[in-house]
This record gives sequence, structure tokens and C-alpha cells, in this order.
Amino acid sequence: MTADEAIKIYKDTGVLMEGHFLLTSGKHSPRFLQCSQVLQHPETTARLAAALAERFAGERIETVIGPAMGGVILAYETARALGARAIYAEKNDGGGFVLRRGFTVRPRERVLLVEDAVTTGGSVKRVLDLVVELGAVPVGVGALVDRSGGQVDLGVPLRAVATLSVEAYDPDECPLCKAGVPLTRPKAAG
Repeated sequence: MTADEAIKIYKDTGVLMEGHFLLTSGKHSPRFLQCSQVLQHPETTARLAAALAERFAGERIETVIGPAMGGVILAYETARALGARAIYAEKNDGGGFVLRRGFTVRPRERVLLVEDAVTTGGSVKRVLDLVVELGAVPVGVGALVDRSGGQVDLGVPLRAVATLSVEAYDPDECPLCKAGVPLTRPKAAG
């Protein structure tokens, strides 16, 4: 699957929206991505996860982990495509991530972390920290969308089905505000 094919899927399923959006950061953007919209379509999700798995073929992935919530379905489908095991990490009260529900990783186990979208990599970095702390080997990070335009550095390879540069403006400098485009507060996860 090419990046253009993936972006078409994202547009068709309502993941990628264009307009004038208020982000949770308080900044404004002409694009908004809500990746959970594609995850409600099992066949499409399986195709995207297979495309993500192809980007890590030959890496001997043993386990695929995703952060709850956005990475749970994607970890499962990517693991299926790789013939690996799927688990997920949950947030703890301190802002980090933990394994619960009996999930474990072995020392030196080869782990792929997947996430629906990566922007700054904050959540991803915290899950990577957990994987390293538990003695496993993070092989890389896979994402449906890299919203950083390829700029985020996670210390391991980041491979995405599609990479976009999503502009974000301070409200005082927003060209959409200056042009009189109505501001939308998208219904975000959480």
C-alpha cells in the first residue's frame, strides 16, 4: 500500500479532515486526524496493519505492543500480519505506562511498538521506556500516520503507512483566523 492510497483511505473514512480546527494544545490547524475512525472498519484496518507489518518484514518481531487506547486494535492486527503476539500498555497514575492483565515481555524479546498517529512521540517514548525497562529490545515504531512530517526522533526507526506535515499555528498568528474561516472544535478521543 502506498502513502497516497493510505491517505485516500484516511479521507474516505473521516480520519483526515480539512478546515480550521482547535487542537487540544490550543493551537489552530487546517488539518485534523482522528485515526479511530478507520479502526471501526475491520477489513480496512487489517489492510493498513498488513501494510505497516510489511515495513518491518524480516525484523524477527516477537511481540507487538500498542498504548491503550489507540494502539490496541492496531497492535492486534499488526501482530496477526507478522505472526507475532499482541499486547498493550496502559497509563499509570504517574503519567507513564505499565503492563497489566498478565502481560509480560522477556529479556531480549524483540518488540515492535505501534500507534495510530505519532506527532511529538510523547506517548510512544513512554511505552519505549517501559519496553527497555523490562529488558526487551524495541525494534522500531510503526504508525498509521506520522504527523511530524518525519521530524520526530524516537531513538529507533519510525516507519509509517503515511507521513504528513500537519501545520499548527498560535491563535494570534493563525492565517485561517485572519481569513475568517470558522473555527471547529473536533470531537477528539478522551
